[in-house]
Amino acid sequence: MKYAFVFPGQGSQHIGMGADLYKNFGAAREVFDAVDDALNQHLFDLMQNGSENELTLTVNAQPAIMAVSMATINVLKKEFGLSLKDKISFVAGHSLGEYSAACTAGVFSLEDTAKLLRLRGEAMQKAVPEGVGSMAAVLGLSAEDVDALIEAASTSEEYCVAANDNMDGQIVLSGYAKAIDKAVELAFDFGAKKAVKLPVSAPFHSPLMQAAEPVMAKALNKVLSFNPEIELISNVTAAPASNKDEVISNLIKQVTGRVRWRETMAFLNDENVTDVIEIGPSNVLSNMFKRAYKNIYSTAIHTKEDLEELANNL
Repeated sequence: MKYAFVFPGQGSQHIGMGADLYKNFGAAREVFDAVDDALNQHLFDLMQNGSENELTLTVNAQPAIMAVSMATINVLKKEFGLSLKDKISFVAGHSLGEYSAACTAGVFSLEDTAKLLRLRGEAMQKAVPEGVGSMAAVLGLSAEDVDALIEAASTSEEYCVAANDNMDGQIVLSGYAKAIDKAVELAFDFGAKKAVKLPVSAPFHSPLMQAAEPVMAKALNKVLSFNPEIELISNVTAAPASNKDEVISNLIKQVTGRVRWRETMAFLNDENVTDVIEIGPSNVLSNMFKRAYKNIYSTAIHTKEDLEELANNL
């Protein structure tokens, strides 16, 4: 058996996430309390009792999703006594999930990861005035057809780009709102099965996020970091980072760079990974693996029973 842990990104948040972990495991409560303290915020209470709209705000969603992922990791370590660096061959995360992966690999502390994600959320939100940018998912087109769609929808002043190359036939566009609207309008002419705007507040992973890059560069270069103990696959390279400096460099580039998830899945398949475990409040990534690679067993971990089964298998 060869395991990879994958960590979801924004959009996987929902009210009530992490409740089962909090109820059943002291090691999970430890993580949620530590994140609350690091951010000087009652974030876990918001995750349980707040409004969906407030939780969906980038500054809240990013550390909240990470907190659920890291609560799961802490339970595996402390409640089940597992040494993950001896059990897991690779970690990878989608967008903000790469920070959860880095924390799991020992690159950053939990508290620093929470603070970095809060800053990331703030910087990305401030990078573009509200309403200027947008994102849309396009289904059923090849990468080449998406490139042609982008060219048709863009002008030199107002453009869009491929932000998330998730899997064959599923690419997310990001950029100026006018270009995104045009791409959604034209998508069916190019043969798309579906094209839908996403409920996000900024054009993530596009050049419009340029103003957030130096903010993250300053913070990431200042924070205490260590070389990864588990091979960490970066979004912008779809390959393992060799040391902490490369992890940080890739996280900086990730602000404006493409999430190369299709290639990340292909890399794990080529490395003969047998089991992909999604760690966090969704099953989006594990479902992608199920559709793309039927030879790989993939599942998501949410409950006490899920954790017990995983710990027994590991």
